[in-house]
Amino acid sequence: MPTTDGAEPARVAGEPGADPGPPASGEPRKRSSRRAVLAALGVGAVGAGLGWAGYEQLKRMWWQIPGIDKPRRPGELDYAAAGWAGASEANWRRADRPADYGIDRVVIHVTEGSYAVALKVFGDPGHGAATHYVIRAEDGHVAQTVRELDVAFHAGNREWNERSVGIEHEGFVARPETLTDVMYRSSAELTADICRRYGIPVDREHIVGHNEVPEADHTDPGPHWDWARYMRLVRRAHAAADRRASARPARDP
Repeated sequence: MPTTDGAEPARVAGEPGADPGPPASGEPRKRSSRRAVLAALGVGAVGAGLGWAGYEQLKRMWWQIPGIDKPRRPGELDYAAAGWAGASEANWRRADRPADYGIDRVVIHVTEGSYAVALKVFGDPGHGAATHYVIRAEDGHVAQTVRELDVAFHAGNREWNERSVGIEHEGFVARPETLTDVMYRSSAELTADICRRYGIPVDREHIVGHNEVPEADHTDPGPHWDWARYMRLVRRAHAAADRRASARPARDP
């Protein structure tokens, strides 16, 4: 893995056997409605005797059909306070979450390297992994590298990649001083925002460490990650956002 300035590389597990992206074509795309495609897939699944499970599988492939593509803008953000630093398309899989895969987990990572190295390797098509966000230690700056719509290869478990949003934190598992207060607070604001948007419960069942993902072989965020402190900050940020939302004047019908 590439390194710079002697820093250790970011340690993020990939997703073996990732689905290929939509087929390349030099022909102009003719767009069709998603509803029409899903209706056709449902009829096809039933006609073929595949039932509901077959329909769900087909539904997840709807965007691969020529002419079907959800409108996107380069550099578009899901979290307003972030800056865009796109990962290589080889390190994530195009999807339409939460329409095709429900999002019900946030996975916390520690990079085992610098912020700059994490962004560099996520931009490397040979790396095979990326998280949705990376947070810088010195000032809590948030970089979004993969859209939440898409499946980032970060958890080391295909199902968990599909159901989760991954957040990297600049630092080292064995060096608690690298896990700064400003980074904790920035990350808590981000996690609270993700939980509010997807209706994810703010608890330790749904906000987990990389080491807690089934089949994952990583140890991050490690023994020095202060879960009690972090969850307290996430709950506080979540409650504050709820208060702001309830204080907004109602719009006229």
